[in-house]
Amino acid sequence: MNFRKLKIYEGRDIDDVRQLAGLSERDRAAMKAVAAVLPFRVNDHVLEELIDWDAVPDDPIYQLTFPQPGMLAPGDLQRMMGLMSAGASPAQIRAAAREIQMRLNPHPAGQMELNVPRLDGQPLRGMQHKYRETVLFFPAQGQTCHAYCTYCFRWPQFVGLDDEMKFASREAETLLAYLRAHPEVTNVLFTGGDPLLMKTAVLRRYIEPLLRARLPHLVSIRIGTKAPAYWPHRFVTDADADDLLRLFEEIRAAGMHIALMAHFSHPRELEPPIAEEAVRRIRSTGAVVRCQAPLIRHVNDDPTAWATMWAAQVRLGAVPYYMFVERDTGARGYFEVPLARAAEIFRVAYRSVSGLARTVRGPSMSATPGKVLIHGVARVGSQQAFVLQMLQARDPEWVGRPFFAAYDPAATWFDQLRPLAGDDEFFFERELQAMKRERRSRDLARRSLPVFGVPPLPHAAVS
Repeated sequence: MNFRKLKIYEGRDIDDVRQLAGLSERDRAAMKAVAAVLPFRVNDHVLEELIDWDAVPDDPIYQLTFPQPGMLAPGDLQRMMGLMSAGASPAQIRAAAREIQMRLNPHPAGQMELNVPRLDGQPLRGMQHKYRETVLFFPAQGQTCHAYCTYCFRWPQFVGLDDEMKFASREAETLLAYLRAHPEVTNVLFTGGDPLLMKTAVLRRYIEPLLRARLPHLVSIRIGTKAPAYWPHRFVTDADADDLLRLFEEIRAAGMHIALMAHFSHPRELEPPIAEEAVRRIRSTGAVVRCQAPLIRHVNDDPTAWATMWAAQVRLGAVPYYMFVERDTGARGYFEVPLARAAEIFRVAYRSVSGLARTVRGPSMSATPGKVLIHGVARVGSQQAFVLQMLQARDPEWVGRPFFAAYDPAATWFDQLRPLAGDDEFFFERELQAMKRERRSRDLARRSLPVFGVPPLPHAAVS
């Protein structure tokens, strides 16, 4: 296959996307208004290989990548369209957009308050450490993507919010220092954005120090990416594709597990031959491809789509891993699916595939206390209830313990659920509140102390 240059279109380029020529002037104006508030970015692979333009606007990949009017509240949409049609200044448009953005819960599930780790008492803004064994690292050069998903729960990374609202780090040595101080951590997840938007030479600067350090407790490196779906050329024809695959091989040769946490949202993303070739080449290095995505209204809220996608993943040697519940942030009102319906979609899809595809878990909510799995709906005594369990938790003692919530057919997120009648609270709530109080106390104490930098590691530890 021949080299293909990545061509990107963003909000300012909407009029240049030739496939949109059939849209009315008002439809394009609405699209631009939404793109001024929420991130928009698409590339020519998505435009030419994934979207069925004869099915627009209902095509699922079009819904997945292009701004839709329903993603903003009607009043907010009209306000933004009015400002733009009246020729408002860029500063006025940004100010109006910022006001809307701050009402969209930009950092859900305690990401800022509870997930930011500390080293020598100082917060590490480019990392998250929510679960004991796993540290998330956000390389600064990987805080964008080959294309943006309209549902993205990390949308604040891409819309120009203040640096304090972003997760990003250039500090490979700080990551290594933190890992040395935390032997309970067994794996690092490089995330973003999309770390595989970075050139391989840049990615190496973060990974090679971990390989050289040979930390006995660090056994896995994960990379969260949408590249196999949105830009499979990254693994096949890009100029440094072969070097990227060599890096995966070097991770395996160092005795570590390498997993690509691939985001496939719809079976069509697996159909292009180059996507199949990308998965084949990744697997040839010894890396494991684990597949995950949220359940998204207008895109994949259909059990047939999930069953087809899981079966295709198994055929390619990838591992179906997670069905998530769309998080309570951004355009949630447009994309969210009631939990009762999510559980039914999962059940119907799950029973439709063989045992090889039943590695998948879901639907799962990445909520403040942990990853809450909805097992289904059952009757507990005289009450109808959601049967729940944590797959991961802030306190490992919470993991695997079944618990119940009162059935609510309209609930779309964990904070809308209530304990069964007769129970005052869920079993973990007092301890979770204590964690929040402890973190607030530490933050207050830190503000009264002098600030010290993190000492650099020896030169040999830095690439």
